[in-house]
Amino acid sequence: MSKPVEEILDSVVEDLGGSRREGQVQMIELVSEALDSDGHLLVQAGTGTGKSIGYLAPAMEWSMASGERVIVSTATLALQRQIVLHDAPRVARAVTSVLGKTPRVGLLKGWNNYVCLRKATGGYPEEDALISRAAGEYGATATGEEVTRLREWAMSTDTGDRDDLVPGVSERAWRQVSVTKPECIGTKCPLRDSCFPLLARGAAEESDIVVTNHSMLGIQSAGTPVLPEASAFIVDEAHDLVDRVTSQLTSSISAPEVAGLARLLRREKILATDLEAAGDAIGTALADLDEGRLTRLPEELSDALLALLGELQQANADVADLPGKNETDAAAKSLARGRVQELADVVERLLSDERASGKLVTWVQHGFDDRPSLHVAPLDVSSSLADELFEGKPAILTSATLALGGSFEHAATEVGFAYPSQGPWDGVDVGSPFDHAKQGILYVADSLPTPGRDGYGDEQLDEIVDLIEASGGGALGLFTSRRGAERAAEYVRDRVKTPILVQGEDQLPTLVREFADDDEASLFGTLSLWQGVDVPGRTLRLVIIDRIPFPRPDDPLGQARTQSVGAAGGNGFMQVAASHAALLLAQGAGRLVRRLDDRGVVAVLDPRLRTARYAGYLLASLPPMWRTTDGAVVRKALARLRDADEPAS
Repeated sequence: MSKPVEEILDSVVEDLGGSRREGQVQMIELVSEALDSDGHLLVQAGTGTGKSIGYLAPAMEWSMASGERVIVSTATLALQRQIVLHDAPRVARAVTSVLGKTPRVGLLKGWNNYVCLRKATGGYPEEDALISRAAGEYGATATGEEVTRLREWAMSTDTGDRDDLVPGVSERAWRQVSVTKPECIGTKCPLRDSCFPLLARGAAEESDIVVTNHSMLGIQSAGTPVLPEASAFIVDEAHDLVDRVTSQLTSSISAPEVAGLARLLRREKILATDLEAAGDAIGTALADLDEGRLTRLPEELSDALLALLGELQQANADVADLPGKNETDAAAKSLARGRVQELADVVERLLSDERASGKLVTWVQHGFDDRPSLHVAPLDVSSSLADELFEGKPAILTSATLALGGSFEHAATEVGFAYPSQGPWDGVDVGSPFDHAKQGILYVADSLPTPGRDGYGDEQLDEIVDLIEASGGGALGLFTSRRGAERAAEYVRDRVKTPILVQGEDQLPTLVREFADDDEASLFGTLSLWQGVDVPGRTLRLVIIDRIPFPRPDDPLGQARTQSVGAAGGNGFMQVAASHAALLLAQGAGRLVRRLDDRGVVAVLDPRLRTARYAGYLLASLPPMWRTTDGAVVRKALARLRDADEPAS
């Protein structure tokens, strides 16, 4: 470790009133070396290591020494806020005291994450009657009240950042005060000097460290420049990078979307009858198809898409002929142009050679109202990440769960590090400050029957009851389906006296807060609880995992990726399904031990974690807790935890 970085770390540690952590020191050394050598690095650092300090200290020192910018990306809002409001300012103060230079830190999000002042003041065509209702024309609605609050907030906020609005609002209300980049009227806007997304981008261009999110990396990796030029990338919560980028690059089309565009065009006096008819043809073609992956486009659907593309091209020409000299006309024109181009881009992807060659995956999905939609997503984002982001630049990816089955190969392959053009990469586990073998028990209930396609029987439910009775509550139940969580909650509520909270019965942040505040409560839920829930202390002393979280066998992307790996001579099941399960298991088990005095049990009610041929791979991905299959031993341990240091009544 160079002397300046060492001094910066000591200053931060002193500011925190703590002491050096071995894993953090090792991480700082590794990140410094990668930045200096233009290397690619995967760093697995357990909870409590202090990852953000571990990369911010060397990143800021390197930026000040080289004059180069570093992009830092996160997956969750919570970590982004932690970095921007707490960790980065603390490290920047230390850098200033050591180097006499102050790093500038900027925050950058997607365009429509910021309020549009012109739209908030009625400068864009209304997309529905919400704003009118908010003004009282049609009586108050819940969304109308949100719009009224949004418009008031827009006049007082310093950032315009949606995440600074507390409490938040629905997506429908937010659309009334935000625009996408193509919908912005640009230089014709009289409020351009006060434009929040432009101000954020200007600040980012002047920053040494730019904090952003994985979705923005996805847009950049697709060839659309949305980030300032940078010479290095640091990706935190990197286990989520591929899924977030894939999600960002997934698009869809449906008959109702086309009908909505036709309505918008008619408001601008553009005849859209043929466009709406083309959209109806899409709906008719999709209605005849089952849900699931399309390996080829049926002729009727292909013809309907070609016809729709022609109508969208005509609509684009019609929009170009609209007047746009005054601000109102320019706003209407930008909105229409953006919506037309958005749908045209989707149709062009669906008709492209990339889709025909299998590089894009297409599938049909039926919504709650049984209305079908057509979706398209990239089969693989590794080449995009490698070519558009990481080529010729140091890239550091970090997470508590990167090494699956004890190896970094899967993570390196997914993000493009394994391409020959990327040069050498390294993967290092800097460990955890926790003693998992003493703090946690991993219990695999191998006497239970293997879950089937229809879930599991009463044996698993009785096991949940026994475990929660032994622990006196304090359980986080992680289920692979909503039906499984709800069924278990109903069963357990009839048999235990402690409270059972269930995802869906209230807002998730409210449920997590209630769970954290009640020592006897248990919280049951699905995939959004497997990652990101941070409830340290005795409130969470038992994690129950109902089954190994394999992806659904009918998942279109999973199917396509499994087949692609098999066609290349690999093991599709292990590289796709087992890797997906290993990551989620590691994330789920990681909910238990969040600080040095945490104690508890992770109970997996799926015997395959001990008996299946892939069990060793999954177990090697989990924290090194003490393992047992003896339910009696586990219940006694939980009872001791229940009775130890019980809160005063």
